[in-house]
Amino acid sequence: MRDKTAITVACPSCKKPVRWAAEQTFKPFCSQRCKLIDLGDWATEAHKIPGEPALASFESIIDERPEKC
Repeated sequence: MRDKTAITVACPSCKKPVRWAAEQTFKPFCSQRCKLIDLGDWATEAHKIPGEPALASFESIIDERPEKC
């Protein structure tokens, strides 16, 4: 039985309408494909959260590692 009060949102990747309901596995995305496209955009830094980086660089973490015995 479908919930008639469920809202509809636009898929962040393709803008297709998506019902916001429990049976919608990939919400807010319309499909796994759109979900993976979005993940790829974050991985390649096409999507970013504005602000200063928490760390100066990854190399600074490696330089601060204690030496192994």
